[in-house]
Parts: sequence; structure tokens; C-alpha cells
Amino acid sequence: MTAASRSVFRRLLWPLLGLLVLLLGALGAAWYVFWKPNVRPSAFGPAYLYIRTGTGYAAVLDSLRKGELLHDFGTFEQVARWRDYPQQVRPGRYLLKPGLSNAALLTLLAQGEQDTVAFTLDAFKYKPQLARQVARQLETDSVPLRQLLQNNAYLRRRYQLDTTTILTLFLPGPYRLLWNTSAPQFLDSAATTHRRFWTPERRRRADSLGLSPVEVHVLASIVQRETAKKEDKPLIAGTYLNRLRRGMRLQADPTLLWAIGNFGVRRVLNRDKLVDSPYNTYKHKGLPPGPITSANRQSLDAVLKPARHDYLFFCARPGGSGYSDFAVTFAEHKKNARRYQQWLDSLGVKR
Repeated sequence: MTAASRSVFRRLLWPLLGLLVLLLGALGAAWYVFWKPNVRPSAFGPAYLYIRTGTGYAAVLDSLRKGELLHDFGTFEQVARWRDYPQQVRPGRYLLKPGLSNAALLTLLAQGEQDTVAFTLDAFKYKPQLARQVARQLETDSVPLRQLLQNNAYLRRRYQLDTTTILTLFLPGPYRLLWNTSAPQFLDSAATTHRRFWTPERRRRADSLGLSPVEVHVLASIVQRETAKKEDKPLIAGTYLNRLRRGMRLQADPTLLWAIGNFGVRRVLNRDKLVDSPYNTYKHKGLPPGPITSANRQSLDAVLKPARHDYLFFCARPGGSGYSDFAVTFAEHKKNARRYQQWLDSLGVKR
């Protein structure tokens, strides 16, 4: 290298080094603002950000601050403004994984990449119980759902059901939904689950029994209230189907308890059988007008695959095992019932 070349090199070296330092500084600043991990780990399990429908950017910032979810709010706000996030707020329930950068977090929020809510819908007897269960899991309030469940015109148009039979739409069990699922969307989701359950094979079984899907649900709800024992469900379903075929009244105690509004009764009295209600199957032949609880899959399949036998009667077995004693004749049934009543007497159960 000549002296002249060395001189030129020395003159350019410092500006180039300065430019390199500036470039590295800019990259470092960009990394700090955009890509440095900014979501704080939580000591209490997964951290979620809930953004309610209709709220805006200010509510997002408020939730992040109150939950102490970020290390540095200033850099988050910088990136949010640069990416125009205040105009792109989308409601939902977002899982904030520890170590997410501002860039990754804002991509998650702006694109609405929600974490779904997994929950189990428990069996319920009354529509308000359903509404409360859903409201505990999802954003929707119980009021809109209760209003829809009481809207005959809507239920008939949308699901070909009414306010009495709408409980047949719901299958207890696992659900996985977005947190901001609305009341109409929840009903549609339940209808989808219902359609999947009612396969062509199950519909053929219902037809062979002379029952519609709604009637299967109604009978299954009675079976479900009669016993929690898997082995007894098909036996009880078969007994009720035998009675229906013979034109006998079902005389199902659970429907009577529905009619008097007290499922806690252990001893049904004769005066209970006088209640004036279409659910009183001691008075009225056939199935009641609607289900007395939301029937689960096990109870529904017990009706669709009933045990074949000649039983016409059954009653709870003494001892509290949850099983039942079955009988072909009324005389045999009276003996079984007397043993059960004597067992209740021994416990001092009056009601």
C-alpha cells in the first residue's frame, strides 16, 4: 500500500467506523423496542388479556397496566402507535406467553389470535342454570341468552324448537369456544354439537322405536333423573318404552318432582300425584311436553339401545346403592316398593 493509499484509508476509516457504530446502535435500539422480550412471567399460572367487545385501545392499556403484564409500557406504546394498533383493537381472550416481544404481542392482538376457552357444560334442569353456566365462562351476559331461550319465534325459526323443547338442543360435556362468543353464536355452537350427535344410525334407531329425536331427549332426561348407574339406564329405558307401547302412564317420579318444583324429595306422597301439570305422568299418558333435565350422551344412548325385557315396573333398591329393582307384575312391584319404603322409615325420611 502506498503512502497516498494509506492516507486515504485513514481519512475514510473513522467515518466508516462512526457509521458502523450508528448502525449497530440503531439495530440495538430497534431490537430493544421491537424484539426484546417484554411480557412478564406470571407467578399464578397462564396470564390472559381480556378485551371486551366495544372497548378500545385505552382499555387494553389499562388491563395491561393493572395486570402488570409488561416490563416496559413505553416501548409497547411506541410500537403500537407505529403499527396503528389503536385502530385495530379486536375483542377476545389472549394468552400472553412469557417472553413475547412487543412485535409478537401486537401481531397476536391485531390479528385476533385468541386462546379458546375449554369448559364442561354440566347437566341442568332449568334455562337460567344454563345461562349462568355460560356467563361464567364466556363474555356474554346471562340476560341475552335467557331472552333468546324465551323467544319462541326465534327458536322455531332457527332450530325448529320452542321454549319447552329447547333444552333438547344441549348436550352436557366438553365445549371449546372463543371467549367473546355471543349468545346467538353459543346457541349455534350447541346446535352443531347436537347435529353431530344425531348421526344417521342414531336417527334410524329412534325411528325404529317410533320416537323423534326430541322425544328421545325427553325420555332420556327421565332416565337420567332416575339413575346415575350406567348398568341400569338401558333397563329403565326399556321399562318406560314397554309402558309407552302398552298405553300405560309412565308414572315417573322425576317428572312429578319437576311438576312440584322440588327435586330434593326422597319420598313421593299421594298428594304430590294430584298436582295439575302436563309433567304429571301419574295423570297424563305419554311423554311430558319437554325434558326435565339436559340429557347426556349416556342417557340418550340408553334410550336408543334399550334393554329388551318384559319389565313394566321398577323402584329404587333399599340401601342407597343407586340401583333399582325391576318387576314384571304389579304384585311383585308392590313388594319391592314396600321394602324401599321400610328402608326410608328406618332412616326417618319423611319427605
